[in-house]
Amino acid sequence: MDGSGEKDPRIYFAAERTFLAWIRTGLGLMGVGFAVSRFGLFLREMSASQAHSVTDTHPLSVWSGVALVFMGVIVNLNAVVSHVRVVRELSSGSWVPGRVSRSAVILALVLAAIGLAMAMYLLFLR
Repeated sequence: MDGSGEKDPRIYFAAERTFLAWIRTGLGLMGVGFAVSRFGLFLREMSASQAHSVTDTHPLSVWSGVALVFMGVIVNLNAVVSHVRVVRELSSGSWVPGRVSRSAVILALVLAAIGLAMAMYLLFLR
């Protein structure tokens, strides 16, 4: 490249698309967390209506739902910080292509661990 890449608006638009993708990911996590949390309440109401008594459910759905919402908030805050950093690096010409996104790797590993834990719970702790 001839050094004019940092002036090319397509690069900034790509950074903005990446930022918006992270925002969608955070919002998705918050939505799923809310649904998981409320699903435990739904199950409790269903079992109470069948047994005509109030039954307690395991608070795992509430806590895992809150954890997913919190993770979504962290993803969105991290997206803001990363976007500002990338735009500053692009403006100053110090941006280095090919850098691995630590945020994406960490999020993928955490979600994989949560998925495995949920699968184990569904299989073994009914």
